[in-house]
Amino acid sequence: MPTSASGYELVPDRDKAAAPLGMTWIPGGTFRMGSDNHYPEEAPVHRVTVDGFWIDKAPVTNRQFSEFVRATEHVTFAEIPPDPKDYPGALPHMLYAGSLVFTPPSRPVDLRNWGEWWRFLKSADWRHPYGPGSDIDGLDDHPVVHVAHADAAAYAQWAGKELPTESEWEFAARGGLDGVEYAWGDEFQPDGKLMANTWHGEFPRENLKPDGFERTSPVGAFPPNGYGLYDMIGNTWEWTDDWFSQKHRPDAQKACCIPQNPRGARADESYDPCQPAIKIPRKVIKGGSHLCAPNYCRRYRPAARHAEAVDTSTSHLGFRCVVRKAAAS
Repeated sequence: MPTSASGYELVPDRDKAAAPLGMTWIPGGTFRMGSDNHYPEEAPVHRVTVDGFWIDKAPVTNRQFSEFVRATEHVTFAEIPPDPKDYPGALPHMLYAGSLVFTPPSRPVDLRNWGEWWRFLKSADWRHPYGPGSDIDGLDDHPVVHVAHADAAAYAQWAGKELPTESEWEFAARGGLDGVEYAWGDEFQPDGKLMANTWHGEFPRENLKPDGFERTSPVGAFPPNGYGLYDMIGNTWEWTDDWFSQKHRPDAQKACCIPQNPRGARADESYDPCQPAIKIPRKVIKGGSHLCAPNYCRRYRPAARHAEAVDTSTSHLGFRCVVRKAAAS
């Protein structure tokens, strides 16, 4: 069977396009994007049309990312000490390589202050997901974490792929179910069944772990959605390639004006308005993670979205890739 230039085995789909191995074809269509019932940045619901595309069946794993690093000698953002010129006013002793690691508190905390459970740990990176002394032994099939947007984009380029747009990602996550709350329907746990790796208990200090997973889970540990995609909800947040906007555009007044394959805001529109002095643009991340809970961050839904600075990596953020039909033909 032939292979692509990036080494992926090619198989024909029903449209005769070449499909990288491990990907699923998502047919194009029009859907209602966003939600009017949850967080303000998800509104308003508006119709969007996307063309068909291929998407990874699961998030990129530690095994796959290791292959990329071996082949390219890529050094991730978290492994590079910050340049003082990029962070004026920062204390020199605070400028070290590292990444944000979830560190559960042992006491009640103010849920408005995420600094109560996140720590920027020196030497935390994709090989050391919980900081010094940790490793990824036995985690080959878990999603890679501690990857900044540039790391995800570099992997995608090496693999002959791209990062998804926000509309592509959400369309795929819905699994063919338009207008429902979750990727599998309107019930969070249908008949009591756990459908995704999310937080159970009082976040951030009570983790009941009914699924047995304290942090990330192996890809495929939970049921796929209607398109056969795993972990579109929970486990790890996933990067998209769209710049973040505070809200969606209004719905088109006429069917002829429904946006097709839309992109997000401009980079200079994506800065955090609460921190006007910090000019670091933010991308949209989707899907929620194993830290999303009913009492905090109910973003384990396809419509949910969040802003992430491009210079940030965390222990609950990964990615998956797409191949658009034109590129695969």
